[in-house]
Amino acid sequence: MKKLKLVMIGGGSSYTPELIEGVILRHSTFPVTEIVLVDIEEGRHKLEIVTALARRMLQKAGAAIELSATLDRQSALAGANFVVTQLRVGLLKAREWDETISLKHGMIGQETTGPGGMMKALRTVPVILSIAEDMTRLCPDAWLINFTNPASIVTQALIQHTKIKAVGLCNAPLGAYKWIAKHFDVGTERLMLEFVGLNHLHWISRAEVDGVDRMDELLSGETDGDEWNPLLRKGLRAIPSYYLAYYYGKREALARQLDEFSRGEIRAQSVRRLEEALFKLYEDPNLAVKPKQLEERGGAYYSEAAVNLMNSLYNDSRDIQTVNVANNGMLPFLRPLDSIEVSCAIHADGPRPIAVQRIPPGVEGLITNVKAYERLTMEAALEGSREKALLALSIHPLVDSVDVAEQMLNEMLETNRAYLPRFFG
Repeated sequence: MKKLKLVMIGGGSSYTPELIEGVILRHSTFPVTEIVLVDIEEGRHKLEIVTALARRMLQKAGAAIELSATLDRQSALAGANFVVTQLRVGLLKAREWDETISLKHGMIGQETTGPGGMMKALRTVPVILSIAEDMTRLCPDAWLINFTNPASIVTQALIQHTKIKAVGLCNAPLGAYKWIAKHFDVGTERLMLEFVGLNHLHWISRAEVDGVDRMDELLSGETDGDEWNPLLRKGLRAIPSYYLAYYYGKREALARQLDEFSRGEIRAQSVRRLEEALFKLYEDPNLAVKPKQLEERGGAYYSEAAVNLMNSLYNDSRDIQTVNVANNGMLPFLRPLDSIEVSCAIHADGPRPIAVQRIPPGVEGLITNVKAYERLTMEAALEGSREKALLALSIHPLVDSVDVAEQMLNEMLETNRAYLPRFFG
């Protein structure tokens, strides 16, 4: 049997058991023979815990997969066929900075968009590109499946600045498939959903069941997971991603976050507590399955999305999945190398975007605006440019004052100094 090597960078993540489970469930069609978990010195302890759990899971499933763990990324990447990136530069303490510094300055604190998302991108983009450089030398034919946020900016950097085969992925579109399938009481394989936009900034503009348009029916009443203003939905004739609540409800989102901040209950803090509980479970030598509590971490369907994509690339399945790829004319108001999140047919040579039939009214401006912020953020990360970082903040819809943004930026950069050598070299 041909050897199939999978490398997980950020292997000590609490999400790794989810991915191990996905590989086990798909092993008959995605016959991985070797998995290497990679992390850094700061993550060594968690890597050891996760590796032990992963071994127990593989043994319980009777999966003939060689598993190893290392802090040596280059040795791990040699000969890889698939590489999954699920890393967090600065670990969870950096996520807390991203959320709290924004809130201290009266702005929404979120790790994938706005000021917090920009800060995460400044730390992450250079690291992701260094991984891509290693892949170019050590496994040039491998696929990089990127789950690392902010996925839109990270994927854009991979598309623009590398030659490797990279696809950005998020679990949110698969989650949308799940709840819409439940609404119509059908299997997801009978659905065709059209996604338009960017990662964490998309709209579902078309919904078909067995080839029949059911969008009007979907929009006519309440559905689980969809609580949008009815008049807004009617005007859009589309369903926004739940992340768009930060844009369509800035005032309400900020008020909610400030209240949580005052009570010490921001998302970063709750995630830290959940991670501590998860790793206590992982340490149990009798645990040999993914614990149910992992679903509370926010990564529902993570393994299903990741392994579905790798399985389809490996088998040339040509099924439809929603991923982050180069625009190349799909959205005519964006540049060819801009990363977008759209429905694609997954071939062995990569995802092929399906022509967008309908762009909801009024969304072009917001997409263009946020994409301009993403481009500037990527450039700021690569150049260590404070000017471009402030420009990125100045045009983001969640930032309402350039002067306050500059104060916030200075604090963010100083706090993250250890992870931003290009800004302090």
